[in-house]
Amino acid sequence: MVIGITCYPSAGGSGIIATELGIQLAARGHQVHFISYAMPFRLAEFKTNLMYHAVETTAYPLFKYPPYTLTLAAKMAEVSRNFNLDILHVHYAIPHAACAFLAKQLLNGDAKQPKIITTLHGTDITLVGSDPSYYEITRFSINASDGLSAVSKYLANETKEVFKLEQDIRVVYNFFDENRFKPHSKQCMKSEFAAEGEALITHVSNFRPVKRTLDVIDIFEKISAEVPAKLLLIGEGPDTILTRRQVNKKGLGDKVIFLGNQSRVEAVLPCSDLFLLPSEEESFGLAALEALACGVPVIGTQGTGLVEVIDDYKNGFLLPVGDTTSMARAAISLLKDPLRLADFKKDAARISYDRFNSQKIISDYESYYEDVLNG
Repeated sequence: MVIGITCYPSAGGSGIIATELGIQLAARGHQVHFISYAMPFRLAEFKTNLMYHAVETTAYPLFKYPPYTLTLAAKMAEVSRNFNLDILHVHYAIPHAACAFLAKQLLNGDAKQPKIITTLHGTDITLVGSDPSYYEITRFSINASDGLSAVSKYLANETKEVFKLEQDIRVVYNFFDENRFKPHSKQCMKSEFAAEGEALITHVSNFRPVKRTLDVIDIFEKISAEVPAKLLLIGEGPDTILTRRQVNKKGLGDKVIFLGNQSRVEAVLPCSDLFLLPSEEESFGLAALEALACGVPVIGTQGTGLVEVIDDYKNGFLLPVGDTTSMARAAISLLKDPLRLADFKKDAARISYDRFNSQKIISDYESYYEDVLNG
C-alpha cells in the first residue's frame, strides 16, 4: 500500500503514534509519505520506504495568519497525485480531516482518489471539537471520512455521543515499540537522578492544564514527606512556568528535576519506580502505556481512557480526578512494600506487551486499511 500520513509533528501523543505507525508500516514494506509543516517529533533518521513532504506557507500582507490549512490540502493533493496514494491517514480531526476532504475534491476527475481515514486521539473531540465554533466543521469532517478510528472505546463512545454519530468507529488502540520500551534498560542509570535508597517518580506530558501538573507536585510533596524520593518531570508546555513556581513555593527545588522535552524517554523511564498521570482527561494515555512497557506502575485517574490501559490494583491505581491525597496514599503504600512493588512492575511489563505490542496493533491497522479500501 501507499499511505500518506498527516499529524501534528510536536511531542504530543497523536504525533508520536502517527510517526511510530509510519515507521512500522514502512518496515513492513508499505510506502509511507508524511505530510506536515515540520519533521515529526520522532522521525529523526532515514528509513527505507518513508518520505517526508514539507508544507510551506507564505506570509502575504493581506493575511493576518498564513493559511496553513489551504496549503496543507494542496500538498496532500500533490503528493496523492504524484505517488498514487491509496490512503490518506490523518491524525486529529481538526484541521487534518477537513484538509483531506478538500484535497480529495482537488483530485476530482483524476484516475484515483485516496480513501480518507481519520484517527481521533482525544482533545480533537473532547476539547476542540465540542467547542461551538468548531462543532459543525468537525462533525462534517468526521462524516466525510471513508474510515474512522479511535484510540479507545472510551473515546469512540464519547465521539458518538458528542456528535450524534451512527457511523461505525473502529477502535484501534495505541501501541509501543517493544524493541525500545522495555524494563531493565542498560541505557538507564537510576543513580543519575536519585541517591541510594530514594524512590524515583516520573511524569511525562505536554504540561497543558488538562494534565494537572500542579496535582503532580501536590502528590509528590505528600509522598516525599514519608518516603525519600525524587521527581523527574519530562516535557514542556503552557503550565511549565506554573509548575516551576509551585515547586519553589513548596520548597521542593532540590527534589524535582526538570528534563524538558526528550525524544527518547525510553532511556529514562526504566529507572523509575512509579509514574504519575493525574489528568483530568485522557482518551487513552500513551505516556502511561510507555511507562508500563518499561515496567513502571502508573497512578492515574478514573473515568478516563486510562481504564483501558491500567489494571487497577495490578499494575497501577485509578483514583478520582483531583484526589491527590488518595493518589499519594496509594503511591506510599506501594513504595513501602518492595515485594508488592516488584509484582506490580512485572505485571506492568507483561500486561502492556500482551495487549499493546506494536506487531499486534500494526496488524490491526493493516486490517482496517484493507476493509476501507475494499469498501
